[in-house]
Amino acid sequence: MVRRFTVTLCVLFAAATVYAANKEQNRLENCGTVMQEILNLPDNIPQELLEKADCVIVIPSVKKVAIGIGGSYGRGAMVCRTGEKFNGGWGAPAMYALEGGSIGFQLGGQATDLVLLVMNQKGADAILSSKVKLGAEASAAAGPVGRNASANTDASMRAEILSYSRARGLFAGISLEGSTLRPDDDASADVYGRKLTAREIVLGGKTRTPASGLRLVRVLQKRVPHNESKDASR
Repeated sequence: MVRRFTVTLCVLFAAATVYAANKEQNRLENCGTVMQEILNLPDNIPQELLEKADCVIVIPSVKKVAIGIGGSYGRGAMVCRTGEKFNGGWGAPAMYALEGGSIGFQLGGQATDLVLLVMNQKGADAILSSKVKLGAEASAAAGPVGRNASANTDASMRAEILSYSRARGLFAGISLEGSTLRPDDDASADVYGRKLTAREIVLGGKTRTPASGLRLVRVLQKRVPHNESKDASR
């Protein structure tokens, strides 16, 4: 009886592990789909900003989780350019989570896709190190929209992170100040099959992009293969 119970527990644990891995892999695949769809919109993220971004974070289906409070929660992935100055090609993705008390009022009750651009090394270092509060520990602003929109606005020039939302077919910049962004190392472990920190994945240079993350990396590599930021050439 004890042996049968032990075997049952092992089977259930293995099944739960496989389910978690598949769930995070599907989430990562969806990040690639969302990024492709957003870049195909007539008025999307200005090309000039994409060319200067060190990292891109995609969080599909952010949902409001507390009626009357406005709390929201979403999980997705961050992919960064390789190299010490983030001046190489796009590397392996790390999983991330976004939580916030102010997002809900702006997003309403529906699920919303978010894209965040990390515009410099200072912002990338902060996000890779630990949980950060946007607007406090990392400067953030709603990003300008439109392929021909000027990226030389005050917000674009000062912000370490620019954020965008897509909901009900509408795409726009959105303020995420007050929200927190953190590495989701448990989700990354489910994707890669072993414990890895976001810093190890992004800066280690030895992590191979999983099949579920190839679309996200390829979409960015095709659209913006080179970092045109002045910081990247220093």
